[in-house]
Amino acid sequence: MRRRRDAKIVATLGPASNSKEVIGKLFDAGIDVFRLNFSHGTHDDHAVVHQFIRDIEKERGRPIGILADLQGPKLRVGKFANGEEDLVVGQSFRLDMDNEPGTAERVQLPHPEIFAAVEDGAKLLVNDGKIRLRVVSHGDDFAITTVEVAGTISNNKGVNVPDLYLPISPLTEKDRIDLDYALGLGVDWVAMSFVQRPEDMVELRELVGPDTAIMAKMEKPSAINHLSDIITLSDGIMVARGDLGVEMPQEKVPVVQKKLLRRARAAGKPVIVATQMLESMIHSPVPTRAESSDVATAAYDGADAVMLSAETAAGEFPVEAATAMDRILIEVERDPYYRQVITAASPTPGDTAADAITSSLSHIAGVLPLAAVFTYTESGFSAFRAARERPEAPLIGCTPHRRTARRLALVWGVHAVLSDEMSNVDEMVSNAINITMQEGFGELGMIIAITAGMPFGRTGTTNMLRLTRLKDLNGNANTHDDIPL
Repeated sequence: MRRRRDAKIVATLGPASNSKEVIGKLFDAGIDVFRLNFSHGTHDDHAVVHQFIRDIEKERGRPIGILADLQGPKLRVGKFANGEEDLVVGQSFRLDMDNEPGTAERVQLPHPEIFAAVEDGAKLLVNDGKIRLRVVSHGDDFAITTVEVAGTISNNKGVNVPDLYLPISPLTEKDRIDLDYALGLGVDWVAMSFVQRPEDMVELRELVGPDTAIMAKMEKPSAINHLSDIITLSDGIMVARGDLGVEMPQEKVPVVQKKLLRRARAAGKPVIVATQMLESMIHSPVPTRAESSDVATAAYDGADAVMLSAETAAGEFPVEAATAMDRILIEVERDPYYRQVITAASPTPGDTAADAITSSLSHIAGVLPLAAVFTYTESGFSAFRAARERPEAPLIGCTPHRRTARRLALVWGVHAVLSDEMSNVDEMVSNAINITMQEGFGELGMIIAITAGMPFGRTGTTNMLRLTRLKDLNGNANTHDDIPL
């Protein structure tokens, strides 16, 4: 099931796509990673679709990644006596801890951490920013605000506090229970919502351990302020544009998106661009031109993956949405300008053997007509590093560990393959030749580049680059031709 593109696609599963039949169609349409959204559904629901994915993975013979997305804390107002009230510009509106039903003058805000952090002049946004309140005075358990942007406020609407750092963990008790369950299922990635500071990722890593990749959802301005440290402590990041667009002025979101993509690529960490990419396809079988351009822009900017949310979870046309996204990405990557942009944005290599090898590898792929770039990897590190360089030749990530192969399903350009551990160089070269030809990447006489770490089996030791010509081995490990450098 070789993809004819380098950028990957993530699809969220939900009521519209939680059957094995639809999940299979989504994979065939181009989905590389499936997202389990723990904001919705029961543990039993997630267990069923997790097993469906693993069954399809076995049937299709290609590693599939599974991403568990934790809900995070939800800040909401209480209930109103009439269910809703209309606020007008300039009026005073009180938020407090009183659990009495709300009126047009006040409502409960059952979050003492907000009152502890709030300052005069701070903005409070309600209902995805549709209502904006400005704090004019406050105490330990209340805040008096002025309505700056009016609207209808109703029961349990969400509250955003973009100007404030809230001294709370992004992991609620529900998240901890969900995380334990997701790890028990064997998910490959865990994404954490409401990340504000580097310590949040340290907390998640301690709970997850070293064997599952962790992802920071960038949706709070405070997280952007600690970007370098958060990227360092994460295995990947998600540009959660929906909440970012509420927490900061919308015109800043595209600029922040590009910044996140540049910084994460420089660190060799994969990035998902998410939220409203093909939003109209919830109810339409085709995307708008603007949505197609949005997906294309993420690809031109070098995103590792783009994500479908409600389009596949609750939409009327989940398979059509996956197909449309696949076609857009393929068309972008056919554009000669795409290669120019991707190459021009290449990060400066670090002073490590792995960076020197992968940087050289990318240069060679731009000079020689390589059939493939073949990377042996234990943890996935060398494949992450090779993908950071965005080589022109197809990138095959070969690993003896199924968990690593599934993790690599998210990474730009990596075609993950499972293989036995290698014991010597000749065996390694012969194995690379066989896999390259079996997977349809090359034919007799073509050249491949191989990177690996010596000694074998040690993580993070990429220190070898070898060129070899594809030949018919016929069981003889000495019939390949190495290309002199």
